[in-house]
Amino acid sequence: MSELEVSYSGYVCAPYLHTHESIELKESWINSKNIEKLFFVTGTFSTESKPYFSDSTNHYLLAKFKDSAKISKDLVKHNQDKTSFVFNIHDDLFRREVNGETNFVTVYYLEYGEDGEDFQEIANLLLKREKIEKAGFGNMNTFCVNPSKFTFPYSEHVVVIEVASEKSHQSVKKYCEQTRRDVNRKGMTMTNLMSLSILDQLK
Repeated sequence: MSELEVSYSGYVCAPYLHTHESIELKESWINSKNIEKLFFVTGTFSTESKPYFSDSTNHYLLAKFKDSAKISKDLVKHNQDKTSFVFNIHDDLFRREVNGETNFVTVYYLEYGEDGEDFQEIANLLLKREKIEKAGFGNMNTFCVNPSKFTFPYSEHVVVIEVASEKSHQSVKKYCEQTRRDVNRKGMTMTNLMSLSILDQLK
């Protein structure tokens, strides 16, 4: 008997290259019931993650989805020569109302598979940061016509946070960096994978 594929909600980040594939993907996500929100973003990769994703670009479509299985089909159909990222959220740590619109999404990875107590400690630290609207743990999948020569070793342990703030993207980035330091001071190694600054909401 074949195992049923477990589906998750989460985020997808696909390169926006002004190509036929990019434009078709954008239109299909605008019209898809599987996509809750769609943003046009700039992406910045950390010095630690860049070697694994040397094909990274500046502009991405960032979507919040309900069903990861449907997203996988979309990315197979509209596969591109720059990497797309899918973040499946297994555990929602929290979500809450905060002042301001979501203007920043940042993705971290944990270098070790932390246990339940560590997850709780990370959740408690993130909760203290009042601009964080939502946080979740999960894993990452990638899609690309030309897969990277190097396998990213920490794809099973990612943390995604949404930040709402009226301040500049640079200011929010510093805020997130301070949050990461707070976690690392507690002895857990949380490293920035990518930061996504929202430029425009498409849906």
